[in-house]
Amino acid sequence: MLTRLLSGDLPRSTALTAVLLAILAGLVLAPFLFPGTRSLDTAARIAIFIVLVGSYDLLLGYTGIVSFAHTMFFGIGAYGVALSLTNSGPGWGAVGVGAAAGILLAVALAFVIGLFSLRVKAIFFAMVTLAVASAFAILVSQTYQLTGGEDGLSYAVPRELTPGFKWADARPFGVRLDGRLISYYLVLTVSLAAFLLMLRFVNSPFGRVLQAIRENAFRAEAVGYRTVHYRTAATCLSAAMAALAGVLMALWLRYTGPQTTLSLDIMIDILLMVVIGGMGTMYGAVIGATILVLARNYLQGLMGAASDLTSGLPLLPELLQPDRWLLWLGVLFILSVYFFPMGIVGRLRQAR
Repeated sequence: MLTRLLSGDLPRSTALTAVLLAILAGLVLAPFLFPGTRSLDTAARIAIFIVLVGSYDLLLGYTGIVSFAHTMFFGIGAYGVALSLTNSGPGWGAVGVGAAAGILLAVALAFVIGLFSLRVKAIFFAMVTLAVASAFAILVSQTYQLTGGEDGLSYAVPRELTPGFKWADARPFGVRLDGRLISYYLVLTVSLAAFLLMLRFVNSPFGRVLQAIRENAFRAEAVGYRTVHYRTAATCLSAAMAALAGVLMALWLRYTGPQTTLSLDIMIDILLMVVIGGMGTMYGAVIGATILVLARNYLQGLMGAASDLTSGLPLLPELLQPDRWLLWLGVLFILSVYFFPMGIVGRLRQAR
């Protein structure tokens, strides 16, 4: 049953299995094990970024396509829901219409980009996607009356997803059973389903062809596969999953703006997560997203505590100042690439 659920792609490592099960258990039980708004928000972001990073791994790790437009698709999904809820009110119909419109627009745009750009060499395709993503971000910022510009859009979501909706009087482990809990488990359930769907795709004959194209596109073309068609299909599928992640982020935050969906920092984070976790593994998206989201949320606080503990030592407290957390995050990334060139998943599977 487990083999079928995971599409035959088992972790193939005891340590990796233990890590993945620990992450899954942590996400499922997060509201009860780690009570508090910040910890719940961290868990929700991990679930959303697993889908976002997995969709990029489908493009980069399995197909060998370097794209810088992934946050654009992420933003299209988020803005689709945001605009629908802003104009139609907080109803489930508005959520459905906005999500469908955002995902379809992302797929259509990915299709156009794929047709016009995937025939060129990789570096030129990367530049084309960077230019398109930059133009889209500028367009969103300039159309203030529609998108809110740099300020973004704040909107109401269906009442069942708000803290004001109380669906039971019981408080298991001191946790209030309200709409925020429903919202979290909605995000987690959809994220898990999307991840399993992507796992199914990469382990299907379609996914095998993508890997063949990644290894040697000329040979795959010579065998008879239309590489442009497969690359375009992979780009569209990746865009749809990225837009779905944007939909989940919009519902969770109840706010959509350029900094939360279209920022270049998010694109860099996605690249870091893919490399740290392991390209072309899909499980790497789970580990990479978990590590980097936790680091972004808690590394600064941990460094502050470490700085206080080492206050009597020379030089060390200065190096551990919380303001220098990005420096240490960069050091951790360099060390991870040096010691785990195939990513954490690849290293754990090799160590088996």
